[in-house]
Amino acid sequence: MTDTTTTSRPARGPAPKAAVTLTPSAEARIAELMSKAPADAIGVKLSTPRRGCSGLAYSVDYVTTEAKFDEKIVTPGGVFYIDGASVLYLVGSVMDWREDDFTAGFVFENPNAKGACGCGESFMV
Repeated sequence: MTDTTTTSRPARGPAPKAAVTLTPSAEARIAELMSKAPADAIGVKLSTPRRGCSGLAYSVDYVTTEAKFDEKIVTPGGVFYIDGASVLYLVGSVMDWREDDFTAGFVFENPNAKGACGCGESFMV
C-alpha cells in the first residue's frame, strides 16, 4: 500500500510592507544619528505622544531596548523602530528629512492625519 497523501505548506507571500516608508534622506539622517548615538542606543524610534494643540505629535528619539510590539525596520545606517502603540496612526506615512537655510527636521506625509495645528507641531487623526 502506498501513501498518496501529500503535505503542503502554505505559500509565503512577500514580506509585509512597513507602516512607514523612509526616504533616502531620512535613512541618511538615521545613519548620521546612529554614528553619534550614545553607546547604549540600539536604534532610533518614532512615536506619537499626546502633545500639542491637536493632540498627537511626532517624536524621534534614541532607543536602548527593543519593545515587544514595536515595528522594526533595518536600514543601511541603523535600526529604526516604530512604537507599537503609534503604528495605527502612522500606517501609510512617508518620513523624510529636509534641510534648508532656516530649518532642519523630519517631515511626515501622513494620510491618517485629519488636521494639524497652525504651527505644525501636532496633528489629529
